[in-house]
Amino acid sequence: MEQWVVWLIIVILLALIEITTVNLTTIWFVVSGIIALIISLFVGNYIIQFAAFVIVGVILLITTKPFLTKFFKQHKVKTNIDRIIGMTGVVTQAIKKNDDGEVKVDGKKWTAYADKAIKEGNSVKVLEIKGVKIKVEKIGE
Repeated sequence: MEQWVVWLIIVILLALIEITTVNLTTIWFVVSGIIALIISLFVGNYIIQFAAFVIVGVILLITTKPFLTKFFKQHKVKTNIDRIIGMTGVVTQAIKKNDDGEVKVDGKKWTAYADKAIKEGNSVKVLEIKGVKIKVEKIGE
């Protein structure tokens, strides 16, 4: 079997692994496999091809994985629920110290609680979400 065919099979297998895992685990070796395939067209020595495969794969892994991991984490899309954290709302039903009230945030009413009592009509900021309730604090405190 021709050496370039072996490299083509390796590249395809690594690409399939990458597609099924989507964790950026083998993408660098797919690229280095392609380079080894190209080298195999010009150089018949398998040791040189394999060395290029390993060296290029490791260099790509070391130099690009931290960047790509950071890039993908920065572009995390918030869910509809997460995006209301930090938004302001209006108390539509008074919140007592140990009793839930109601807050309208982003056009929707939420059951809300707070560390201090907050009167109806006051503006509040959403601090966090626990289950189906939001924790708020009065703006201006």
